[in-house]
Amino acid sequence: MTRGLALMFALAVLAARLASAQQLPDSSYDTHVARPAFAANGPRVLFDEAHHNFHTSTGRYLPFARLMSADGFRLEPNAAPFSAATLRGADILVIANALGHEAMRDTAASHPAFADLECMAVRDWVRGGGALLLIADHAPMGDAARGLASRFGVDMRAAYTIDPEHGADGNASLIMYAEGYGLAVTHPIIRGRDSTERVTRVLAFTGQSLSGPPGAVSLLTLGAKAEDLLVRLGEGIQSVSGDRRRPAGGRSQGLAFTFGRGRVVVLGEAAMMSAQLAGPRRIPMGMNAPGSDDRTFALNVMRWLGGALR
Repeated sequence: MTRGLALMFALAVLAARLASAQQLPDSSYDTHVARPAFAANGPRVLFDEAHHNFHTSTGRYLPFARLMSADGFRLEPNAAPFSAATLRGADILVIANALGHEAMRDTAASHPAFADLECMAVRDWVRGGGALLLIADHAPMGDAARGLASRFGVDMRAAYTIDPEHGADGNASLIMYAEGYGLAVTHPIIRGRDSTERVTRVLAFTGQSLSGPPGAVSLLTLGAKAEDLLVRLGEGIQSVSGDRRRPAGGRSQGLAFTFGRGRVVVLGEAAMMSAQLAGPRRIPMGMNAPGSDDRTFALNVMRWLGGALR
């Protein structure tokens, strides 16, 4: 990635934070999968669209939905509150950037996206053998998902994360994880099914930091100098005072763990699993951005949740 491209990425990310309408799915993104993980009758995936989600299977996560369908997953949008009945028969639940209010800039957007009964239903379903992919970005998304995450022992900082040591071309808000630099190389999600599916570089677009329960594997570990900036949506992140900075070194932007008989992946950044065009210049952001294995990472996350990776 060139320095000029990194700068354009930073501008695109900032523009997307200020005006969500400028963040669009890349409908031309190639979602063909040469060797699908599931030839037929793949895992049934419920894609949450009942909680003011910034990302939906027909919106900004359309390329993700198409890619997973090409890999043999059976995706179904879900517009109902979570309950034992809603989750019955599903294999994987995907939640991407749920909000407490449909207007992201409204203060209520940071309110809990899920009722207590919904959180308990999801927890019990995973404990009984379900699989959860919970994706929650920086504020206000991290705030909205914090209650559900806590049911699995995950702490969400809900801040804006920077990492000078892992910054792509010196841009601390574009965090590049690689072998020897925060990537959990021994985990099946990183190894893939064989060497052609090995993840070597994951690019994250700001996001928030996480910490997990005992036994959780940090797939994407932040460097020692990483920080969480306690700013709100629309605030600049270039010059944040010291009282609004928290150390984030050693925290994570990607966790994987078992929970009872089920599996959980929690990600603190959402764009890496998408293929979007951001800002007025329509800059590629996500799996369509050059120089990363974000596409392979997305496939491997879902394959591990679906049991195709052990």
